[in-house]
Amino acid sequence: MLDFLEGMDQLQKIFWYIALITSLIFLVQTVLTFTGSHSADVANTDFDGDLNHADAPFQLFSLRNLINFLLGFGWTGVAFFETIPNKMILVALAFAVGVAFVFIFFILIVQIMKLTEDNTFNIQNLAGKSGEVYLNIPAEMSGRGKVLISVKGSNHELQAMTRSEISLLSSRLVKVVEILDGVLIVSPV
Repeated sequence: MLDFLEGMDQLQKIFWYIALITSLIFLVQTVLTFTGSHSADVANTDFDGDLNHADAPFQLFSLRNLINFLLGFGWTGVAFFETIPNKMILVALAFAVGVAFVFIFFILIVQIMKLTEDNTFNIQNLAGKSGEVYLNIPAEMSGRGKVLISVKGSNHELQAMTRSEISLLSSRLVKVVEILDGVLIVSPV
């Protein structure tokens, strides 16, 4: 099957083996990624050391990064073996390209992570927002009513109270001035 490797220099054979094996693994990883499979479905192959010094979406020591490095390393060695006569320079170039592959993968992950959006509703983010009274709110904190507030295109019906001397009737525009124990404190606009 690998008859073409016969008669090659030992270093050239090593580059070919690395390139072919990592290309096969990379192809399998790519197919599994695009078919929706996840490492948890089969086995978690990423290194799980305590290297999380920051909230980063990228783990330096992982199987995927090792494959990316070896892919660049192996194919660079194969491509430039005949061109670069000094084998130390060839290995250094292959190493640099392998590191560049990991860096490029890192840049791609960072760009993809910029596309994510957190639409988690957090009541603490409503201070200063305007809304509309849905159920009448009794005056001077004597009872609770409800307000309807739109956040990121989604309507939320939330409990509300007011410090105003007058009751706030349905359809009245209000502004959130404070959040107290999960209840909005509103004032008329």
